Amino acid sequence: EVQVVESGGGKVQAGGSLRLSCAASGFTFDDYAIGWFRQAPGKEREGVSCISSSDGSTYYADSVKGRFTISSDDAKNTVYLQMNSLKPEDTAVYYCALLLDVRVVAGLVPDYEYDYWGQGTQVTVSS
Repeated sequence: EVQVVESGGGKVQAGGSLRLSCAASGFTFDDYAIGWFRQAPGKEREGVSCISSSDGSTYYADSVKGRFTISSDDAKNTVYLQMNSLKPEDTAVYYCALLLDVRVVAGLVPDYEYDYWGQGTQVTVSS
């Protein structure tokens, strides 16, 4: 059974940092992509970042470039999202998603292409 589990959310003041983790398990594909999304109350889900396992390429939404960094520990099938210089507008539920059997990732992968989703973790940034 494929599982995707996020952790690391919490409350932080503006300017602070958090690191989210996404642990994926139960699959055997060598090539996959993991993406981070977020959804604030009353807003549509937004793609934040994604990483390709085949070549390590990374992509970011303009709203987080220079502040967020996505990385992976392939041995653990875990992807991290380091979030620095957090702003109140970063407040949202953050979701991790897994796309299996993909070799080429050329940008932020849209949400409808992902195969599995985590349950989400709340990030709250106070001003």
